[in-house]
Amino acid sequence: MNEIGRLDSDDRRNLQSEISSIFKLIEKKKYTSAEKRIIEVSKTPNYFVREYLGKELAAYENSERMVKIAHKMLKHRIYGVRATALFVLFNIYYEDEKKLLEIIEETFDSVPWEVETVINDLWKRFPEMMKEYMQTWIESDYYQKRALAFHGMDHIAVSDTKCIMKLVGIAIDDDTMEVQKKITHILSQVAKINPVIVFPYIREWLSDADETRIKTIWVSMKKLANIVVQKNRRGHREEFVILTEQTIQDWRNDDNEKVSEMGERLYRIINR
Repeated sequence: MNEIGRLDSDDRRNLQSEISSIFKLIEKKKYTSAEKRIIEVSKTPNYFVREYLGKELAAYENSERMVKIAHKMLKHRIYGVRATALFVLFNIYYEDEKKLLEIIEETFDSVPWEVETVINDLWKRFPEMMKEYMQTWIESDYYQKRALAFHGMDHIAVSDTKCIMKLVGIAIDDDTMEVQKKITHILSQVAKINPVIVFPYIREWLSDADETRIKTIWVSMKKLANIVVQKNRRGHREEFVILTEQTIQDWRNDDNEKVSEMGERLYRIINR
C-alpha cells in the first residue's frame, strides 16, 4: 500500500483480508497474536489506512475486547499505532459524545492530527456542547489544547458567529504560533461568511492592540483583502466584497491610530 494518499480498491481488499485474519485470531482467543497483527498493520504513515483500519476494527461484534486492545495501543511508542487506536475508539463510541470528550482529553498531545478529526466531527454534530467545552480548552495551560479548540469551529460560523468571536476574543493575545495560526484561519473563514458581525469585533480588538495582536489581525485581514482583489471571486458573496472594501475605507479615516494604520495598509492591497 502507498505510504500516502487515499485508498484504492486493491488497498481496501488487502486491508479487509488482514482484518478478517485479525478477527479469526480474536475468535480463537489468541489475543496477543491479534494485537501484534493489528500493530503491524497500523505501523503506517498513511492517515487513510489508519482511518479505514480503525473503522473496520470497530465493527467487530465483541466491542469490549476491541476497546481493551485499543486502549493498550494508545500507549504504543509508534504514532500510527496510537492513531489507529483512536479511530477504533472514535467509531465504537461515535454516538457517545461524552465518552469521546474523555478520549480526546487523554490523547490531544499524543495523536493531534486524529484528534482534529474527532473535534471537527463533534463541532458538526454537537455544537452546543462544544461551545461550552472548548472554552475550557481555549483557557488551558496547554497550547496544544488551545490550538485544537478552534479546529472545526467554522461549523457554527453561520448559526452563531458571535459565539466564535467571543471564543476568539479569549485567545486573541495568545503568543503561541500554533494558536495564532488557528485564530487567523478562523477569523478569515468566519469573516467571509458574516463580515457585518466580524469586522466590528476586529476593529475593537485593534483599537488597543499590542504588536502580537496587530500581527494576528494583519494576517487575517490581509487574506481577506487579497480575496477582494482577486479577479475570480467565485465562491465569495458580493456582500462580503462590498463590506470589506467599505470597512477598509472606514478604518483609514478612524480616529484611532492603530485602526487607521491598518486601514491604510489594507487599502494599498486592494488598490495596487
